[in-house]
Amino acid sequence: MRKKSNRIPINSFGNEPGERITIDRVSFKSLPPLGEWEQPERHDRHSFFLLEKGSVSMEIDFQVYDIQAPALIYMHPDQVHRIIGYQEVTVCAWALDYDYLNNDLLKQLEDISPASPSPLNDDQFILISDTTSLLMKFWQRKNVPLYHLLLREQGNALIALVVSFFLEKIGPNEHQSRQEQITRSFRQQLALSFAEKKRPADYAEALHISMPYLNECVKNTTGQPVSRHIQERVILEAKRQLYHSGQSLKEIAIALGYDDYPYFSRLFTKITGMSPIAFRQQNLD
Repeated sequence: MRKKSNRIPINSFGNEPGERITIDRVSFKSLPPLGEWEQPERHDRHSFFLLEKGSVSMEIDFQVYDIQAPALIYMHPDQVHRIIGYQEVTVCAWALDYDYLNNDLLKQLEDISPASPSPLNDDQFILISDTTSLLMKFWQRKNVPLYHLLLREQGNALIALVVSFFLEKIGPNEHQSRQEQITRSFRQQLALSFAEKKRPADYAEALHISMPYLNECVKNTTGQPVSRHIQERVILEAKRQLYHSGQSLKEIAIALGYDDYPYFSRLFTKITGMSPIAFRQQNLD
């Protein structure tokens, strides 16, 4: 059985304190004895992985992915993940501090999240591999003039390339209808505010539209009303905490904005079909 910490660990994704960009290329033949590798975690930054060789199996928010190289993996800071196993792996991993990231890129990263790990064709792999190699060269030359400027600009260029790749899979924004654009904006707001804002009217106000119109847009685009999306986002976070942390139901409910935790328990049961305690017991190893 995995030992649960009281809270889901947050990996600082870097070895040196104060390091604004982290990038590294590592190789492993097989998974070491299970221990810290199997522990679920979040990253403190948007993080990216280019799987150059081998295969890896990982769990991201209760979904297991079996990934073969070459492939690109993007992990949003909200996502809880753990490695299940891998074979003969070479991977390049990188992350940037929030204040190093272009504001437009931060918005685009919210747009593509959650993004499933994606295979790359030869041309895509070569382009991303060459760009990561250039970032690594800049990162290693710490004493050159304009080091931080070079690093920031190249880091943003690499992440823009990654975002462009995922957006290409999703489809161009200019082809989105007005209702789809509003739904996308709602999801961005929801990702930021689900623990504080529970009323559809709060999101309509943030988007400067009426609540009935927001509900119409979201329901026509997704098939579900705004209230259901709010509930499901809250329940996803509750599942993460129930499964990966040792917090009590009351602690989880309060952290998610519910002082009345019996009500929260009923909501969880309504959405998932089982009680929070039953969910936690079912998922014990």
